[in-house]
Formats: sequence, structure tokens, C-alpha cells
Amino acid sequence: MKKFKFSLLAFMAVAMMAFSFMACSSDDDPDPNPGPVIDESEYHFDLFVTVGKYGGMSSTNTTIVNSTNTLTADRGIITVKQQGSELGDYSMESISKGKYYYQIPYSGDRFTKYQIKNDAIVVVKERPFSKNVYKIRSYTHAWINDNTLIIMSSTGDYKKIIWTKLNTDDMTILAEGELDFVPEGWETITTSGILTYRKTDNKLFYFYYGKKGSGRDAIKEDKFRVAVLNPSTMEVESQSVAPVNSEMSGSAYGELMQDCVMYDESGNLYLACFSETDGAERGMLLRIKAGETTFESSYNGYKNSDGKLMTVQYLGNNKALVYTRNASAPKTGISDFCHYYTIADLTTGSNTRLSYNGQEIPYSGGRFSQRSVIFNNKAYIGVSTEEDANAIIYIYDLKTGIMEKGAEVSGEFKFDMIRVIEND
Repeated sequence: MKKFKFSLLAFMAVAMMAFSFMACSSDDDPDPNPGPVIDESEYHFDLFVTVGKYGGMSSTNTTIVNSTNTLTADRGIITVKQQGSELGDYSMESISKGKYYYQIPYSGDRFTKYQIKNDAIVVVKERPFSKNVYKIRSYTHAWINDNTLIIMSSTGDYKKIIWTKLNTDDMTILAEGELDFVPEGWETITTSGILTYRKTDNKLFYFYYGKKGSGRDAIKEDKFRVAVLNPSTMEVESQSVAPVNSEMSGSAYGELMQDCVMYDESGNLYLACFSETDGAERGMLLRIKAGETTFESSYNGYKNSDGKLMTVQYLGNNKALVYTRNASAPKTGISDFCHYYTIADLTTGSNTRLSYNGQEIPYSGGRFSQRSVIFNNKAYIGVSTEEDANAIIYIYDLKTGIMEKGAEVSGEFKFDMIRVIEND
């Protein structure tokens, strides 16, 4: 049987689904042309949970991965007491495609390709660094095809951008180099930036900004920058700046955990960004139209934001699923219940809170989370609310427009992420 090569990030970018998540409502608008049906027996879900508090970023809390073949309600409450793999030398932030995960481990000396099998990390192939040296979590990436991966990051002194091109079949280093991106008048550049590949015209887009000083006291450029590169030669073809004062989401750790970039059917590129207004971070969704290399000057696909955008995923029908933070909530910490899912209308810039049975789904904890994935014409959306003892996974059927409650994740763990992985 033919297997579909499944990349979580790429699949979400092109998956087609309806814009309404109201269960059994006359407002439902299921996708009349959902994607191809996939044999679900060839895939499984990996759920990442953290002990003690939410993981992500620089968290040192224990992260455990539980693999399950289904997330429907009959799966019951998922716990990892008797089953699960501790990540150990690896971080939650990773790259996944097909059967495998790819990342730089805590040792900071090599690229690793591994699987999570039988409650254990199984290393498939490792490649020691050659010239360029990377740190765990601090890099961005883009897939050029099924087996060519580009990784980019700033150097340790943040003066240069280094890049490495890998053949992920055998983890051979195909090429590597460095680029000088420090803008005139600035001292350093972004830790990782955001890298993405636009297949329609074979271009890499790298988003970054200049800085002065270091750490949390660093002064950043008001407008971030866009470099367009040729993926074959890694030469810079053009440079531009964002049309408004803003910073891209995920600039310190790329898209190793959260989706910040998406594409629609026409090849338009969308980037989650934010700016600081009156002491609070306000999200926005900027767009580079297909065939263009600069942002539209007046476009914002997420207007009247009340907080920073955490993740964005294209849903089809000119709609996007957005995980965002309410900056005006009483508390806005990582574990506080101030985050929520909403549907953005990319034409008007308006947004509507995600609902189930006519009721808005309550605020969720977990800022650095990617608990939503689109797979086989369904959207799986996890929330950890104050009202429910366990985290709940909601399932939206693209064909029928019906939302249902799925499995739960035991509340003694902090539910951080879902990945869909092809079976071995």
C-alpha cells in the first residue's frame, strides 16, 4: 500500500478544513473537498507531556512522550505512569518528518536522527558537526524536499548567521557556510530567526532583526528584516524590512515547537508577528503574496488582537487556526489560564473564539505549546483548562463539520505538544 510522506508542518500548511468549529450548528461549513484519505493504521500520535510544569524553551523539567494509535474518546484518559519515553538527552523542541525526529542534543556536538519506539529513544543516525556549531533549541530550519534539510542559526557571538544543508537519509552534510546579516548601525542579530521554504517559486525566506546589547536588556530594531535566498547556492537575492513595527513570533527558537509560518492554496506566505503597545504584546498576521518577496504594506490577517500569537495553522477556506494569549488577563504566565484558540478570517482580519456545543472553550494554560494538528481530514485540538481536571482533545471532522470530545490527558502532567509520526 502506498504510504503518504507526512510532514507535520507542511501538511498543516496545505490541509483543507472548514472555518467553523461550532459543533452540530447551522453555521457549520465543512470543507466540500477535503484532502486525500490516509490509512490511519500507518501512523500514530506522539503526545509530549512534562512533569511539574509546562515545558518548552529552556525548561529542564522531565519530558515524557506517550505514543498512541488513536485520540478518540474511547481511548480514555491517557497517562504515562506505566508507559512513555523520557527524552533524556534530547529536548521537546525538535524537527519531525515521516518516521523520524531530528535535532541537536544537549551535548551540542552533532546532528541526530532518531525514533521513539517501545518507550525508548532509538538513535538511527548521528553526524558530528563539521565546521558550523549549533546549540540545542537555538536554530531554525526548512525542508527543501523529503530528504534535504537546511538548519540556520546565529554564531555564539551573534555576529554571523551559519547554515548547514543535510541529506537526512544518511545525515550527510551536503554543504555549509555563513552569512553576514548584521544591519548597519547594529551590533548583533537574532538568535535563530525564522526560516521557511516557498515551494511555488523555490525560494527561502529568512526573517531576522538587528540588536544592540545582550540578553533581556538588548535593544531591537523596530522593524524586522526579510532576506530572500536561493536554496541551491544559499546566496542572498534580496533584502527588505517589515511594513510595520513588529517582531516575528518564535525568533529565538525557530519553529522547533510552534508553527509561526503558514501558506494558503495560492502560495501566499503568512507570518505570525507581534508588537508592543502600551506595555503589552499584540499579535498580527503579515502576508507576502505568492510571487512577491516583500510584505504587503497594509495587510493584517489578525486585527484587534488582545495578545501575542503563539501558533498559526492554515485551515483552508481562507481561515486560520490561531493559538493566542490574552494580555489583559489577570495573569499571563506560561502556566496561567490566559491562552485560547480562535479562528481568523484572513480576508477581513476578524477572529472568532473556538467553541464546542455553543460554548466558548475556556482559557488554556501552556504558552509554549503545539497541541493542535491536522491529520486525515480531522483537526485535533488540545486544551488544558482550569475547569477540567484533565487536558481535553477536541476532534473536528472536516467532512461533516461536527466537533466531538476525544481522549483526555491526565491532569497530573502538563500537556505540551502533539506530533503525527509514520509507523516504522
